[in-house]
Amino acid sequence: MRNPTHTNPLATVRNLGILAHVDAGKTTVTERILYATGTTHQRGEVHDGTTVTDFDPQERDRGITIFAAAVSCTWDGHRINLIDTPGHVDFADEVERSLRVLDGAVAVFDAVAGVEPQSESVWRQADRHGVPRIAFVNKMDRAGAELDAAVASIRARLHPVPLVVQLPIGAEDAFTGVVDLVRLRALTWTDGDAAEAAHEGSVPDGLREEAHRRRRLLEETVAELHPGALEEFCTTGTLDAGTLAAALRDLTRSGEGVVVLCGSAYRNRGVEPLLDAVLAYLPSPLDVPPVRGTHGGDGDDGDDGDGDERERERAADPAAPLAALAFKVNATATGRLTYLRLYSGTIEKGDTVWDATARRTERIGRILRVRADRHAPLDRAVAGDIVAVVGLKSARAGSTLCAPSAPLVLEPPGVAEPVVSVAVEARRGTDTGRLASALARLVEEDPSLVVRTDRETGQTVLSGMGELHLEVAVEKIRREQGLAVDVGRPRVGYRETVGRGVSGFVYRHVKQDGGAGQFAHVVLDVEPLDTPDSAESGSGSGPGSGSVFEFRSVVVGGRVPQEYVRAVEAGCRDALAEGPSGGHPVTGLRVTLTDGATHVKDSSEAAFRTAGRFGLRDALRACATVLLEPVAEVTVTVPEDAVGGVLGDLAARRGRVTGSDTRTGGAAGTATVTATVPLAGLFGYATRLRSRTRGRGTFTARPTGYAPAPEPSPASASGSASASASASAR
Repeated sequence: MRNPTHTNPLATVRNLGILAHVDAGKTTVTERILYATGTTHQRGEVHDGTTVTDFDPQERDRGITIFAAAVSCTWDGHRINLIDTPGHVDFADEVERSLRVLDGAVAVFDAVAGVEPQSESVWRQADRHGVPRIAFVNKMDRAGAELDAAVASIRARLHPVPLVVQLPIGAEDAFTGVVDLVRLRALTWTDGDAAEAAHEGSVPDGLREEAHRRRRLLEETVAELHPGALEEFCTTGTLDAGTLAAALRDLTRSGEGVVVLCGSAYRNRGVEPLLDAVLAYLPSPLDVPPVRGTHGGDGDDGDDGDGDERERERAADPAAPLAALAFKVNATATGRLTYLRLYSGTIEKGDTVWDATARRTERIGRILRVRADRHAPLDRAVAGDIVAVVGLKSARAGSTLCAPSAPLVLEPPGVAEPVVSVAVEARRGTDTGRLASALARLVEEDPSLVVRTDRETGQTVLSGMGELHLEVAVEKIRREQGLAVDVGRPRVGYRETVGRGVSGFVYRHVKQDGGAGQFAHVVLDVEPLDTPDSAESGSGSGPGSGSVFEFRSVVVGGRVPQEYVRAVEAGCRDALAEGPSGGHPVTGLRVTLTDGATHVKDSSEAAFRTAGRFGLRDALRACATVLLEPVAEVTVTVPEDAVGGVLGDLAARRGRVTGSDTRTGGAAGTATVTATVPLAGLFGYATRLRSRTRGRGTFTARPTGYAPAPEPSPASASGSASASASASAR
């Protein structure tokens, strides 16, 4: 699969992400890639805490990836910029920001478990961003590992067309290599020398017939999907290796198929073919469409700041005007490190760039090639690069940096709304200011964290995507700042929606206190959307990633001018911040402006925005509202003899069982139970499950949306994600 020499240097770049469920082996795959490419000279191990990408002390203590880590390496004359992403659902926002800037990805699956809940979630995230993927079925040396079963789960749960290009040689402990079905060759590895490359040879006699059968099946599947391959297949009855590889590349990049490889990263088997597949099938910056954005305004091009929203394109050309997206910020005590993906143009040390999001100029102090927590200085970076820069003061994750003479605003990554909150306070009153600074730095690094002050209690409330997310954030403050922090009990973030609406609700805003007055008259219809209980699906990485709200106007005859209609919509959106039942955000409703009136002198956009805000607020009080609580899909894996107790415990937590299954093979004697459980019922569940199963049970939870909460209203039981979070330390 070696690629020929390219004339354009961008053709030899791959911006790649590693995606998977927690414990599928993402970080081990990354470590073996670094080892195979000569970037490291010793294999890092997760269980030893010696990995390059999991360099944070908490990652090494917990044995999981928490923060997306970027590394850079070379293979066969190509530069691979690789991002190892988290697998735990609480850190899905890190995955979202990474996918926004990647051109391709490797999805890693456990050969025993197949597609797991978070595997499905990250796959859907990649679908939304249109990121081409190849699949790597890992842990083929485990008891119960079966490639065909893993491929069947990919087909059934993820719905792509799997294009299996390898056949394993041996099974479980006897797994020694693979047969490359494209070139019909055998690749084997031995345990004698960890640094030894794959041994290439002919297909073993015992597998020759099966290899030809699978090669034929691969050809038929590819011919069905690819017109060029179909023409050759119909003419000659077969596909040569070159045609097959080219068709696999086209199908991967179009998303019509997913190439599937297998191996054991821990035993260093299958890594080199995986790297070859990355080069052969995944796109370079030249192969992806030009990045699209809107005119940034206020640069040096004489723009008058009139909000020009015309869409612009920038191709991956180092000579084009600069367009770069900041996707990650590390705010340390010694300075800020901003990670950039350059889509077009070139930056050099000392350059002045335009931050189109903050609308200010910035100066590039230093440019760094990143290898996790280590950095190599660069004089310049060009289109297609992923680098870190020092010196930016205002850039945040999602900021666009561009040439001052050609401003452009790129679409930022989606940010999920938090679903769990805790109250935090410094144990010593003298540390209150330091805590505020530490929290501000956390939010700067992770936009999915939100800090606010509760109006009723005056407490500082930290909100995030789950218990672990908040636990990691608080522990980071304790370790890095040396602060003693007390944390209240976690609370979930509720929402409100409309169960029964109102029609023809009239609101008049009249204010006259000398001089020009304010006058606005609006008539509103409020009704629920079709699926309010699945609110907040949005474009982010999980529930709560975007408010479901629809506004429309049916006013005729110019009774309300268009600029005032927009002001009414803005006011209605202001009113969604607090609902009438418990002050929770409102979602899942449609507001229609049916009529209104203006005053020749006293009407203004400000008056109509005020009318929209207070009009919808009063209209919601007249509606029948429903309280919503976040729910999660929980997958519990336990010994068969513990299923009864687990089912009873889930029922006590208001869980609704949706399925169960008994595993065979290497996981014989275990059962998997799937249930939908309110997020509030999962607090402390890990400890309870370990107790019931004597430490043999595990579970994963994936937020799936919102559902009506039972009566009585949680508002009476501190339902607000913050108001009642006591300051008692955990």
